[in-house]
Amino acid sequence: MCLAVPVLIKSIDGREAEAEIGGVSRRVSLWLTPEAEVGDYVLVHTGYAINVLDQEEAEETLSLLEEITAFEDTAE
Repeated sequence: MCLAVPVLIKSIDGREAEAEIGGVSRRVSLWLTPEAEVGDYVLVHTGYAINVLDQEEAEETLSLLEEITAFEDTAE
């Protein structure tokens, strides 16, 4: 199974961005999403931003991922 997660672009340097999710920063490639801008949420898979998301969609997805994590924590 493949998983892509929404991350928030904090800065851009050429075709790479510094992106953040859950307080963790990581470099991602913008080669597939050159239209992405600082402040955008992008869907990232294997280090590549593959789609620009609107903020509402990104926040909803992040909320669902947090719920899954919380559920797994209580199940242990």
